[in-house]
Amino acid sequence: MEILKLTTDWAKAELVSTSFFIVIGIAFVLASFGFWQFGKTDLTRAYIIPMLVAGIFLITVGLGLFFTNKARITKFETAYNDDISTFVASELERSEATLKEYKTIVFTAIPFIIVACGLVIFLVNTPIWRASMISTIAMLAVILLIDGLAHARIEAYYKELKKAEIVKEK
Repeated sequence: MEILKLTTDWAKAELVSTSFFIVIGIAFVLASFGFWQFGKTDLTRAYIIPMLVAGIFLITVGLGLFFTNKARITKFETAYNDDISTFVASELERSEATLKEYKTIVFTAIPFIIVACGLVIFLVNTPIWRASMISTIAMLAVILLIDGLAHARIEAYYKELKKAEIVKEK
């Protein structure tokens, strides 16, 4: 039962984490609205669409992850009760794959994209490009922050599952 509690606690923490995507996405949409209402300069007005797109993207990602993890919580107990060793093996496999994805996407691709956006800001001086690149960097920084915390959480979860697997084998 400890493994089931560990798994559901991890999934519940993910629900809280993904809620931040939604909250920050709403903040981006509100910022876009603010730029639309109060923007006087070309650069300020250029932020309207990029911030709106980034906000909608963050909200969509947050909602998708939230509902996926929420549905997963109810399935955990059924899978655990069916066969504990199969449940642990499948969770180990899933969390290991997720850790590899984090390494590739979050800790390699996102920093690379941030650097590329920084170069575009340096090389291109039109308001829409600057606003788009700065909005992209801000959105990616949010993703990097939230996913960095999620990575630490799933890494700890994976280590606990490994311990549980070793205990089961003995």
